[in-house]
Amino acid sequence: MKTGTVKWFDNKKGYGFIAGEDGKDIFVHYTAILTEGFKSLEEGQPVQYDVVEGKRGLQASNVTAFK
Repeated sequence: MKTGTVKWFDNKKGYGFIAGEDGKDIFVHYTAILTEGFKSLEEGQPVQYDVVEGKRGLQASNVTAFK
């Protein structure tokens, strides 16, 4: 599991980017967020995630927010 911070997330489009601790930006889709109800992230929110190879490169999977 890696940790990072939400760079931005667009609730209407359902995706955004996480700034990883390694300095790389990782794409995140709302379907990768592990929570009940409305799946969203807030800018600056710390998260843990796995990285998987997607159709267009690396993307986050199993995303969980923490405070």
